[in-house]
Amino acid sequence: MKWTVYQLHQKAKNSFDFHETVDLNELTSLHSDIRRISPVEVKGTGVIESKQVAFDLTITGEMTLPCSRTLVDVNYPFAISTKELFVLHKTDDIEDEDVSIVEDDIIDLTPLVKEEILLEVPMQIFCDQTDVKGAAPQEGNDWAVISEDAHQNRIDPRLEGLKKLLEENNES
Repeated sequence: MKWTVYQLHQKAKNSFDFHETVDLNELTSLHSDIRRISPVEVKGTGVIESKQVAFDLTITGEMTLPCSRTLVDVNYPFAISTKELFVLHKTDDIEDEDVSIVEDDIIDLTPLVKEEILLEVPMQIFCDQTDVKGAAPQEGNDWAVISEDAHQNRIDPRLEGLKKLLEENNES
């Protein structure tokens, strides 16, 4: 996913499609939550104009993250769609932060793909299974993890008498 400006201008058409698989294992050292990442598939279209190149990208893959509750591995598939714009020559009137300026006449999409994946890492992710070997305990001495469903169906004991009174009124 690296092209020189000369290579882009040599394209017969003003747009081109590409499809590459990239190994981005270095993301495991950049983000402490990413335990493993599969090879990332990057598909896209590049549109070449006289002073800029626009890329429409789809980034797909799967990363392994720790469960926020039990710390077991959870597979998290991702699919990211993004647009990137590269300006071939630096000018003073560019104020948009989303515009990249081509340096050394080379366009490299790999750093942008890494950035998009790092932004995709969720703050919390939960494993569906709670009885996995090596998981953090779900209960202990005088405490237990409760789910929201169990908490919603529970009636406050102080209102138990009111419930009985309402049931008596409905029967009569």
